[in-house]
Amino acid sequence: MARKPIIAGNWKMNNTLAETRTLVEGLIPLVKDAKCDVVICTPYTDLALAVELTRGTNIHVGAENVHWAEKGAFTGEISAKMLVELGVEYVIIGHSERRQYFGETDETVNKRVKAALAAGLKPIICVGETLDEREAGKVEEVLVRQTKAAFDGIDKEELDNIVIAYEPVWAIGTGKTATAQVADETIAIIRNTMAELYCPKCAENRVRIQYGGSMNPKNAAELMAMPQIDGGLIGGASLKAEDFSKVVNY
Repeated sequence: MARKPIIAGNWKMNNTLAETRTLVEGLIPLVKDAKCDVVICTPYTDLALAVELTRGTNIHVGAENVHWAEKGAFTGEISAKMLVELGVEYVIIGHSERRQYFGETDETVNKRVKAALAAGLKPIICVGETLDEREAGKVEEVLVRQTKAAFDGIDKEELDNIVIAYEPVWAIGTGKTATAQVADETIAIIRNTMAELYCPKCAENRVRIQYGGSMNPKNAAELMAMPQIDGGLIGGASLKAEDFSKVVNY
């Protein structure tokens, strides 16, 4: 299999500079022999320090959002060029919390993805259904729509630089987790959509899809054993070096 696993931590709105130093310095020796790609996505204020601390290690640094414009009157936003200048490599786009609380749409996700790629960043594109959508039998409809919208106008050559994170919204921060089988079957919907958009071989060999619904040290091995799951987008468990390292070293 050509798809290398990737475990990314999403710190969300957590960690001061002092806390960042403690966490990263504790994490470095614990994941130095990891067989997967390791990414930490931090708040903007922590990015420069995270890049400095991880330089020369196997840990990559990502941001939690990026604007689609290069510059302009967008108070509070950060451009892709600004992130690249800091040494950032990855960026989370379209997280459910951005969609729920800050008006993110399928269209703005696509615009952010294009801006990130143009600047040389690697997007981690989030898609996923709410509990209401799952109970209404709309899982496939939602995932197909979000995936197609996110990749609208994206060339096949960019697939190696993009990660998809499937995050069942009902399982984020709730402690609930889809069974490994359900997660695998749902991610297969996304992979099949990518096969339709590009080609079956591309989807099978070049599209990495993470599971983002409360993966933790207890369930990581079971989830990662599934054929469709290529990694995890980790929330709460990424805030403790020992817990995150156990997921990385599943």
